[in-house]
Amino acid sequence: MDYFGKVIDAHGHIYPEKIAQKATEAIGEFYSIPMAAIGSAAEITLSAERAGVRRQLVCSTATAPHQVEPINDFIASACAENPMFIGFGAMHPQYTQFEKELERMKAIGLRGVKLHTDFQRFRIDDAAADEMYRCVAEASLPVLFHVGDDKRPYSEPEQLCRVMERIPKLVAIAAHFGGYRCWDRAVRCYSGVENLYFDTSSSLYFINPETAAELIEGLGEDRMFYGTDFPMWDHKEELERFMSIPLCETARKKILWENFERVFAL
Repeated sequence: MDYFGKVIDAHGHIYPEKIAQKATEAIGEFYSIPMAAIGSAAEITLSAERAGVRRQLVCSTATAPHQVEPINDFIASACAENPMFIGFGAMHPQYTQFEKELERMKAIGLRGVKLHTDFQRFRIDDAAADEMYRCVAEASLPVLFHVGDDKRPYSEPEQLCRVMERIPKLVAIAAHFGGYRCWDRAVRCYSGVENLYFDTSSSLYFINPETAAELIEGLGEDRMFYGTDFPMWDHKEELERFMSIPLCETARKKILWENFERVFAL
């Protein structure tokens, strides 16, 4: 089957042009991974179009409270300029105007929230973040979490499970098959957790296709989104990795675009 022009990428990062190269290099240094490109709106569009990606989720992370509103304005502006984009805004647990900003985010067209607690330096299950989570849940916006790491103890899968238990109305996307570099714990950890989805980003380079298929079966093909984590990975190369996973055509279509279309009512 030809997937060109149908794929939805549920995980990509962009930054303002003046800081895009510096921000991209910093992420590459943190993970000791050579980045595939610069995280700019222009480069993500070019890479996505080459691979036949139809829609692209774009986001960025607020590492300090004062960055929340400027990032949200930037992401919304990028989405207004490029109909390919679906924007997730930023939030921070030390920000003080959750309800007001979340309503503004919805008004300017943002469809969710992105958190990367390893960069923001708070544990996913820190009780100080519960007010933020409750406000996001009440605003009916999903949260895309970076989950899993071997550098900092802020994003373990078990932490997300505790949050989902405390705030059952929260809808979450656990990136990287539910836990970057702790994939073996993901299926066991998330068993029975509702309102939880996953993406394939920043994982397929490290695990073999058979392991990826096992993770998809365990986590649920109906809850999985395809994602690249651009600019860390090139769209075309990442799609080739995904296509090497032994899946039936029904599962491929679900993960590549149907699940995202259903959840986000596209």
